[in-house]
Amino acid sequence: MTKTARSREQPVAIGWREWVALPCWGIDAIKAKIDTGARTSAIHAFDLESFERDGEPWVRFEIHPWQRSSADEVVVEAPRIDRRTVRSSSGMRSDRPVVRAHLEISGRSIDAELTLTRRDEMGFRMLIGREALRRRFVIDPARSYLGGRPPREVRRRNRARQ
Repeated sequence: MTKTARSREQPVAIGWREWVALPCWGIDAIKAKIDTGARTSAIHAFDLESFERDGEPWVRFEIHPWQRSSADEVVVEAPRIDRRTVRSSSGMRSDRPVVRAHLEISGRSIDAELTLTRRDEMGFRMLIGREALRRRFVIDPARSYLGGRPPREVRRRNRARQ
């Protein structure tokens, strides 16, 4: 798509939380908090292992896509494109690896940078920051799941997993 065509694309309305797919990693549905206060997006990742492939930095990690659950972990390998010091909402600084991923939100496909971090204590396993949202979405903070919901059996699995 050309820059001119992209600039004519109207932003899509989304709520303060949405279901997101990461098809490149085999994740059909993960709940994400839309966070305009965060610059970069983040995903819950654990068992991080850095390695080299063809002389380039890569990272291997696992994701738990269901909230409050350690079931159905997904193992991912991705090129590490950066390391960044990120300050959390509580003011704590941490050094995080950054990867790029293809996301699908509310019928729109985007590429976004994701920092990898433990989000065990957070309400959402994924956070979508303003860099991924810019010029693509408008956020209605009073609404949820404007992009639709996955099938009922997927939503029930998300609630039932412990």
